[in-house]
Amino acid sequence: MQLREKKLPRREIELAAQTFRRLCDTHSALFIVNDDPDLARACDADGVHVGQDDSSVADVRGILGSEAIVGLSTHSKEQIEASASADVDYISVGPIWETPTKQGRPAIGLDLIRYAADAVDRPFFAIGGIDASNAAQVVDAGARRICVVRAIRDAEGPTVAAEELRDAFTPLGEAAPGG
Repeated sequence: MQLREKKLPRREIELAAQTFRRLCDTHSALFIVNDDPDLARACDADGVHVGQDDSSVADVRGILGSEAIVGLSTHSKEQIEASASADVDYISVGPIWETPTKQGRPAIGLDLIRYAADAVDRPFFAIGGIDASNAAQVVDAGARRICVVRAIRDAEGPTVAAEELRDAFTPLGEAAPGG
Protein backbone atom coordinates (compact mmCIF):
# COMPACT_ATOMS: atom_id res chain seq x y z
CA MET A 1 0.00 0.00 0.00
CA GLN A 2 1.41 3.34 -0.97
CA LEU A 3 0.44 6.68 0.52
CA ARG A 4 0.59 9.16 -2.33
CA GLU A 5 -0.63 12.57 -1.25
CA LYS A 6 0.87 15.75 -2.62
CA LYS A 7 -1.65 18.46 -1.75
CA LEU A 8 -2.56 18.22 1.94
CA PRO A 9 -0.64 20.04 4.66
CA ARG A 10 2.18 18.01 6.22
CA ARG A 11 0.32 17.38 9.50
CA GLU A 12 -2.67 15.90 7.67
CA ILE A 13 -0.38 13.66 5.63
CA GLU A 14 1.29 12.50 8.85
CA LEU A 15 -2.11 11.66 10.35
CA ALA A 16 -3.04 9.72 7.21
CA ALA A 17 0.31 7.93 7.40
CA GLN A 18 -0.45 6.79 10.95
CA THR A 19 -3.75 5.33 9.74
CA PHE A 20 -2.04 3.64 6.78
CA ARG A 21 0.58 2.14 9.11
CA ARG A 22 -2.10 0.69 11.41
CA LEU A 23 -4.11 -0.72 8.50
CA CYS A 24 -1.04 -2.25 6.88
CA ASP A 25 -0.04 -3.83 10.20
CA THR A 26 -3.57 -5.19 10.65
CA HIS A 27 -3.52 -6.78 7.20
CA SER A 28 0.17 -7.80 7.07
CA ALA A 29 0.78 -5.44 4.17
CA LEU A 30 3.81 -3.37 3.33
CA PHE A 31 3.50 0.40 3.70
CA ILE A 32 5.34 2.66 1.27
CA VAL A 33 5.37 6.46 1.28
CA ASN A 34 5.61 8.45 -1.94
CA ASP A 35 8.53 10.86 -2.51
CA ASP A 36 9.39 11.67 1.12
CA PRO A 37 12.02 9.59 2.97
CA ASP A 38 11.74 11.82 6.06
CA LEU A 39 8.01 11.10 6.27
CA ALA A 40 8.72 7.40 5.71
CA ARG A 41 11.09 7.41 8.67
CA ALA A 42 8.76 9.48 10.85
CA CYS A 43 5.78 7.17 10.33
CA ASP A 44 7.76 3.92 10.37
CA ALA A 45 6.93 3.08 6.77
CA ASP A 46 8.57 0.04 5.22
CA GLY A 47 10.01 2.21 2.49
CA VAL A 48 9.66 5.01 0.00
CA HIS A 49 8.97 5.30 -3.70
CA VAL A 50 10.75 8.12 -5.54
CA GLY A 51 10.41 9.58 -9.00
CA GLN A 52 13.11 10.66 -11.38
CA ASP A 53 12.94 14.24 -10.07
CA ASP A 54 12.71 13.43 -6.34
CA SER A 55 15.46 12.66 -3.84
CA SER A 56 18.22 10.49 -5.25
CA VAL A 57 18.23 6.81 -4.36
CA ALA A 58 21.59 7.32 -2.61
CA ASP A 59 20.10 10.11 -0.47
CA VAL A 60 17.07 7.96 0.36
CA ARG A 61 19.32 5.08 1.41
CA GLY A 62 21.30 7.50 3.56
CA ILE A 63 18.14 8.54 5.37
CA LEU A 64 16.36 5.17 5.64
CA GLY A 65 19.21 2.66 5.58
CA SER A 66 19.73 -0.56 3.71
CA GLU A 67 16.76 -2.40 5.21
CA ALA A 68 14.15 -0.01 3.83
CA ILE A 69 12.34 -0.78 0.60
CA VAL A 70 13.16 1.75 -2.11
CA GLY A 71 11.29 1.96 -5.40
CA LEU A 72 11.96 4.15 -8.42
CA SER A 73 9.70 5.35 -11.23
CA THR A 74 10.90 4.83 -14.79
CA HIS A 75 9.41 6.14 -18.02
CA SER A 76 11.87 5.10 -20.75
CA LYS A 77 14.32 2.38 -21.79
CA GLU A 78 17.18 4.64 -20.69
CA GLN A 79 15.73 5.08 -17.21
CA ILE A 80 15.09 1.35 -16.91
CA GLU A 81 18.69 0.64 -17.93
CA ALA A 82 20.02 3.25 -15.46
CA SER A 83 17.97 1.66 -12.66
CA ALA A 84 20.01 -1.52 -13.02
CA SER A 85 22.91 0.14 -11.22
CA ALA A 86 20.75 1.90 -8.63
CA ASP A 87 20.28 0.50 -5.13
CA VAL A 88 16.52 0.02 -5.57
CA ASP A 89 14.35 -2.94 -4.67
CA TYR A 90 11.85 -2.45 -7.47
CA ILE A 91 10.94 -0.09 -10.27
CA SER A 92 7.66 1.08 -11.69
CA VAL A 93 7.23 1.36 -15.45
CA GLY A 94 4.70 3.75 -16.91
CA PRO A 95 2.35 5.39 -17.23
CA ILE A 96 1.13 2.85 -19.75
CA TRP A 97 -1.93 4.95 -20.56
CA GLU A 98 -2.58 8.60 -19.81
CA THR A 99 -3.95 9.08 -16.33
CA PRO A 100 -4.97 12.10 -14.26
CA THR A 101 -2.75 10.88 -11.42
CA LYS A 102 0.26 11.61 -13.67
CA GLN A 103 -0.88 14.79 -15.38
CA GLY A 104 1.48 16.01 -18.06
CA ARG A 105 3.29 12.68 -18.27
CA PRO A 106 2.79 11.10 -21.71
CA ALA A 107 1.68 7.48 -21.95
CA ILE A 108 4.48 5.05 -22.78
CA GLY A 109 2.35 2.15 -24.03
CA LEU A 110 2.77 -1.59 -23.66
CA ASP A 111 6.07 -1.81 -25.58
CA LEU A 112 7.99 -0.50 -22.57
CA ILE A 113 6.35 -3.20 -20.43
CA ARG A 114 7.56 -5.81 -22.94
CA TYR A 115 11.04 -4.30 -22.79
CA ALA A 116 11.07 -4.32 -18.98
CA ALA A 117 9.86 -7.92 -18.88
CA ASP A 118 12.89 -8.93 -20.96
CA ALA A 119 15.48 -6.56 -19.51
CA VAL A 120 14.79 -6.14 -15.79
CA ASP A 121 16.17 -8.60 -13.25
CA ARG A 122 14.30 -7.20 -10.25
CA PRO A 123 10.60 -6.77 -9.55
CA PHE A 124 8.82 -4.16 -11.60
CA PHE A 125 5.31 -2.79 -11.44
CA ALA A 126 3.31 -1.62 -14.45
CA ILE A 127 1.43 1.57 -13.67
CA GLY A 128 -0.79 4.15 -15.27
CA GLY A 129 -4.39 3.92 -16.41
CA ILE A 130 -4.72 0.22 -15.59
CA ASP A 131 -8.17 -1.10 -14.76
CA ALA A 132 -10.15 -4.32 -15.19
CA SER A 133 -10.80 -3.58 -18.87
CA ASN A 134 -7.10 -3.54 -19.81
CA ALA A 135 -5.19 -5.37 -17.05
CA ALA A 136 -5.03 -8.59 -19.11
CA GLN A 137 -3.19 -6.66 -21.86
CA VAL A 138 -0.62 -5.54 -19.30
CA VAL A 139 -0.14 -9.10 -18.06
CA ASP A 140 0.10 -10.37 -21.65
CA ALA A 141 2.85 -7.78 -22.26
CA GLY A 142 4.89 -9.34 -19.43
CA ALA A 143 3.96 -7.50 -16.25
CA ARG A 144 3.64 -9.67 -13.15
CA ARG A 145 2.80 -6.78 -10.83
CA ILE A 146 0.53 -3.78 -11.31
CA CYS A 147 -0.23 -0.57 -9.43
CA VAL A 148 -3.62 1.07 -9.58
CA VAL A 149 -5.28 4.05 -8.00
CA ARG A 150 -8.55 4.97 -9.69
CA ALA A 151 -9.41 1.38 -10.66
CA ILE A 152 -10.13 0.63 -7.01
CA ARG A 153 -10.53 4.05 -5.39
CA ASP A 154 -13.22 5.18 -7.83
CA ALA A 155 -14.96 1.82 -8.28
CA GLU A 156 -18.56 1.36 -7.18
CA GLY A 157 -17.44 -1.91 -5.62
CA PRO A 158 -13.75 -1.73 -4.68
CA THR A 159 -13.62 -5.39 -3.60
CA VAL A 160 -15.07 -6.56 -6.92
CA ALA A 161 -12.70 -4.26 -8.80
CA ALA A 162 -9.70 -5.70 -6.93
CA GLU A 163 -10.86 -9.24 -7.67
CA GLU A 164 -11.26 -8.43 -11.37
CA LEU A 165 -7.73 -7.01 -11.45
CA ARG A 166 -6.38 -10.10 -9.71
CA ASP A 167 -8.22 -12.29 -12.23
CA ALA A 168 -6.10 -10.77 -15.02
CA PHE A 169 -3.23 -12.90 -13.67
CA THR A 170 -5.18 -16.19 -13.81
CA PRO A 171 -3.98 -17.19 -17.32
CA LEU A 172 -0.41 -17.29 -16.01
CA GLY A 173 -1.21 -20.51 -14.21
CA GLU A 174 0.46 -19.11 -11.12
CA ALA A 175 -1.00 -18.08 -7.80
CA ALA A 176 -2.51 -14.66 -8.27
CA PRO A 177 -0.77 -11.89 -6.33
CA GLY A 178 -2.44 -11.55 -2.97
CA GLY A 179 -4.55 -14.60 -3.61
